[in-house]
Amino acid sequence: MKNVSIKALVVAACLTLSVVAPTTHSATEILDQVVAIVDEDVIMASELRERLASVTQNLKARGIEMPPEDELVRETLDRLILENIQLQLADRVGVRISDAQLNAALGRMAGQNGMNLEQFRTRLEAEGQSYNAVRTDVRREMLLQRVQSGNVNQRIQITDQEIDNFLQTEEGQKLTQPEYRIVHALLPLTPDASEAEVAEAQQYVDEMIIKIRSGQPFDSVISASNGKYTFSGGDLGWRKTDDLPSLFSEVAPTLKKGEAADPIRSDSGFHLVYMADLRGGEQMVSQTEVRHILVKPSEILTDAQAEQLVIDLKSRIEAGEDFGELAKEYSEDIGSGQEGGDLGWTMKGQMVPEFDEAMARAKIGEISDPIHSQFGWHILEVTGRRDQDMTELAIRAKAREYLHSRKYQEELDAWLRKIRDEAFVDIK
Repeated sequence: MKNVSIKALVVAACLTLSVVAPTTHSATEILDQVVAIVDEDVIMASELRERLASVTQNLKARGIEMPPEDELVRETLDRLILENIQLQLADRVGVRISDAQLNAALGRMAGQNGMNLEQFRTRLEAEGQSYNAVRTDVRREMLLQRVQSGNVNQRIQITDQEIDNFLQTEEGQKLTQPEYRIVHALLPLTPDASEAEVAEAQQYVDEMIIKIRSGQPFDSVISASNGKYTFSGGDLGWRKTDDLPSLFSEVAPTLKKGEAADPIRSDSGFHLVYMADLRGGEQMVSQTEVRHILVKPSEILTDAQAEQLVIDLKSRIEAGEDFGELAKEYSEDIGSGQEGGDLGWTMKGQMVPEFDEAMARAKIGEISDPIHSQFGWHILEVTGRRDQDMTELAIRAKAREYLHSRKYQEELDAWLRKIRDEAFVDIK
């Protein structure tokens, strides 16, 4: 790689339309120039200039002090070079972002701002931004993320022993603690309140708890005032057990979503604790054991004929033929056909919606009516139902995800250094 002065890069980045003095009969216009050759591609001064403008604008908007000009140019060019290498890798292995995927990503961005895609576009244009330029930027970022994840994830291995070791650490135990969103209301009492005043307040909060447990909204109950008693407090937000006030840390694990605890007495008065939501903790999941037969329409089997075939198969099973044997003979689900159609224990959301709905309606041992999905025509039989404790699996999955994310950045940095070192880069 050639050495180059930062001053020269600044000049290149700030290149504008210029005219060179004529040497014969005409003038030559220099519209742009190459600032770096990267493998089989180049980075133009205009690209560097545009990225510098964007970086500068973002730094100013965030109130961050601008670095020295030569440092800013060097870091911006380095980032452009690294992105260029990755985009060339994406092109070589055929990574593509379809318009549908791009529109979905932009739709999520719009939704996060309370808009649909058309409103998002209108807002961008009203602010002087090019919608097509934003699409280009988002597509580039999606390509980069896909190339990075595809190359980095395969470098990361999380063993069961690593998970066990992590869960024994303070950090691991903190991470996997349940989280609670508690709404708290305090009915204040003065420290010198008489026994009669305490008893009267106790009766009042007991009446409020009865209303809450009968189905009245917690907020409505505590916001009502009888002229004598007024509650204070509010939503504590999401908190892990260790982050809860000591007054609530013992009662929180005993509550389910939508439940209110018995009133808690303290020197401040009576506290009402309501579990607005929770995540983590014990996770019981309803599971269904099911088997099915799938028949797909084809060039030699029309959609109507496929439907009629599963109707006939249902009749044969109900007449006494073995479901499993018929599944082995007729089912076109490669994964389950040779297993007698057995799909094992499944949870809601694992199957396509049509299959999920039929599975939920079916009685154990009953052969369903034909089900049409994107895969073809099915009949199914539910062979069992159970509530399965998935708490341990959920804890380990959360720990695995955390360890993976922690390793990911380390491996990403190493991979980026590797491809940068291996690339041919010539800065002009």
